[in-house]
Amino acid sequence: MNAIERQEQIINILNENYESISGTDLAKRLSVSRQIIVTDIAILRAKGFDITSTTKGYVLASEKVCQRIFKVHHDKEACEEELSIFTDYGAVIVDEFISHKAYGFIRAELNLRSRIDVKEFLERVDESKGMLLSSMTGGYHYHTIIAPSVEVLDKIENKLWEKGFLAKMLEYEPEVFAKDLSNRQNK
Repeated sequence: MNAIERQEQIINILNENYESISGTDLAKRLSVSRQIIVTDIAILRAKGFDITSTTKGYVLASEKVCQRIFKVHHDKEACEEELSIFTDYGAVIVDEFISHKAYGFIRAELNLRSRIDVKEFLERVDESKGMLLSSMTGGYHYHTIIAPSVEVLDKIENKLWEKGFLAKMLEYEPEVFAKDLSNRQNK
């Protein structure tokens, strides 16, 4: 198999999977080294394929997947409940980020897909004696969420409102997020 055929196979594999595929798994499937996969992914990105690297592997953005950014607010005790709302609806929590007046954007990849992922993430936070990223902004933060449909994202949004987790934008926050959220809040 030459490089072009291998890259086509990578796209096919990523297209068939909603979940991340590790570079090691791709390398085994295609009988090449992980470094070859890393190079192929870079070439595919240069060709315009929207391939995202996560902590668990690679994901190909697809028209089947919808994305939305939610601004939320809660204390540490409500974190598991908030994150579980997303995963219970079959969505993926891609990341968490904050917009800090002094530091700007600070982002952490999460790639949480289930209640098990949520529990493991929170256990890692506790074991590391760390604090949540949102503690720097008084509990305010954003999540990038991908889901199979806009309807699923709307259901999540309604549940977040119902539970009191969805937050309004502040003056200094990025205008693009403010416009996106205000359009959705006024429906």
